[in-house]
Amino acid sequence: MSVQYRVAFGKNDEAVEGPDDAAVVVTVPAADAALPPAVAFMQGKLKSTGPTGPLFDAFADGSAAAAISRLASRP
Repeated sequence: MSVQYRVAFGKNDEAVEGPDDAAVVVTVPAADAALPPAVAFMQGKLKSTGPTGPLFDAFADGSAAAAISRLASRP
């Protein structure tokens, strides 16, 4: 299943990676992007829509952390 990642820098200011028709959409504020994604999820800072199975798979294989880190380090 596909995952779309969004890092929010402010209202109407998001960096996005992934397909628009993704089964899972993950959103995290830029201020919390340095946290491990699973920790941010458990603290309620990382939000997701869609099934949690693919989300937890992305946490486990490191792809969520890599994508969020790339988006949070935009120039």
